[in-house]
Amino acid sequence: MQNHSPSMNDPVGWHGTTILSVRRGQSVCMSGDGQVTLGQTVIKGTARKVRRIGGGSVICGFAGATADAFTLLERLEAKLERYPNQLERACVELAKDWRTDRYLRRLEAMMAVADRDHSYTLTGNGDVLEPDDGIIAIGSGGNFALAAARALITFEDLSPEDVCRRAMKIAGDICVYTNHSLTVETI
Repeated sequence: MQNHSPSMNDPVGWHGTTILSVRRGQSVCMSGDGQVTLGQTVIKGTARKVRRIGGGSVICGFAGATADAFTLLERLEAKLERYPNQLERACVELAKDWRTDRYLRRLEAMMAVADRDHSYTLTGNGDVLEPDDGIIAIGSGGNFALAAARALITFEDLSPEDVCRRAMKIAGDICVYTNHSLTVETI
């Protein structure tokens, strides 16, 4: 799902995915497109890359190799069970494992996670990043969605969901690895 060059772990080169999270006040919305491509071929148009976890209190979106992303999603869920209502701690613990565990280090994925209070980007480099402006975008169309969301958030009459939907439409119009079949979750 993530746009990257073919490697030993991913010899055919999976591409695609745009995940966008927009926070305004105590409301946060995360959206993801549904397109999965293999090379230049669309394999699936309705993949669900944004999910609720942690008993529904956390939204998670992922970009990267699908099996790798599901492995990380399961690990994050386990961390949330161990540290309930402590998203930051669960993310830090996952990032530490991801960076130090030989198996996890090979995983090629990124995650965006959010609860009522915080939003984070998690990477295999051990990063747990909270954005200054409440907007996170990952994946091949992430920069398009990020730019659009930053412009749209200035309109105070737009809800986080409105911003997500409009920014994802713009990203889908520009990025060939992003479609308009969205999964949208709001807390």
